[in-house]
Amino acid sequence: MAIARNVLILGAGPAGYTAALYAARANLEPLVLAGAQPGGQLTITTEVENYPGFRDGIQGPELMEIMRDQAVRFGTEVVAASATGVDFSRRPFQVTDDDGKTYEARAVIVATGATAKLLGIPSESKYMGFGVSACATCDGFFYRGKRVMVVGGGDTAMEESNFLTKFATEVIVVHRRGELRASKIMQDRARANPKIKFIWDSEVAEVLGADGKKVSGVRLRNLKTSEVSEHPTDGLFIAIGHQPNTDFLRGHLPMNEVGYLLVEPGTARTAIPGVFAAGDVSDPVYRQAVTAAGTGCMAAIDAERWLEAQAHGDGHAPAAREPQATKRA
Repeated sequence: MAIARNVLILGAGPAGYTAALYAARANLEPLVLAGAQPGGQLTITTEVENYPGFRDGIQGPELMEIMRDQAVRFGTEVVAASATGVDFSRRPFQVTDDDGKTYEARAVIVATGATAKLLGIPSESKYMGFGVSACATCDGFFYRGKRVMVVGGGDTAMEESNFLTKFATEVIVVHRRGELRASKIMQDRARANPKIKFIWDSEVAEVLGADGKKVSGVRLRNLKTSEVSEHPTDGLFIAIGHQPNTDFLRGHLPMNEVGYLLVEPGTARTAIPGVFAAGDVSDPVYRQAVTAAGTGCMAAIDAERWLEAQAHGDGHAPAAREPQATKRA
């Protein structure tokens, strides 16, 4: 027998837990399929200093635990399973998980996030959060006055390299090819920055650490000559792109060529009424915890209004409510 809910939330990062919090406070009794990495990318992040409300910063896993506990406090049920299949052609919607269980829901919020593409070498994962990062916007501040490296040759790599020059004394871009793949304007901007230098035709063979707990350098392999060389660095930023976790949704929801879900501008609504998207799964631009949480709030409110409209039989979301005396913060 299928497990039935008013709202089913796929994913348990800042977007999923915020959506759950708002849906639970609206008495919609949401169920969250937490996925393979409950808490999302913040679970592999150490210090988070740019999330509002934490003056002295907070560890990523602790922040996600707080978000989870807050959502559960108001009645959210969290299940340690990943969505593997959907059927949005019928009502109620149906979702299956990796344990073979079936869930039915009147509304679905997709918040499965995006995964940073990584190099896939053991030392990279060993030092992730301890000098290896996939987000310059998140971690660049920690490298003030230091030397860092960026891996990549596309727009993301050039954007992050330029951003890092606000803090670092030197930014070394390591690229597998002899020329950049970035758009001309991004290339020109990076080449014109005196703090940015390039190492061509090379890949990171190993991340090095001085004490096993902090990055001290990298070992590079030249792809043309096979020569191996070591370079000191205080941080290594992987900027080879992100992959939204939407493979199981292909053919079921509109998405762009990369796989990011498409939503109506200014909303969390997808092309299928009753199905919403929030967080990095539909955000190829900002990819921040605070923006993910914001769109999670939007998705829950959109879902609540859509369900209310269904109850009234008009099939349309009602107009925005007048401000109330008590804020629903």
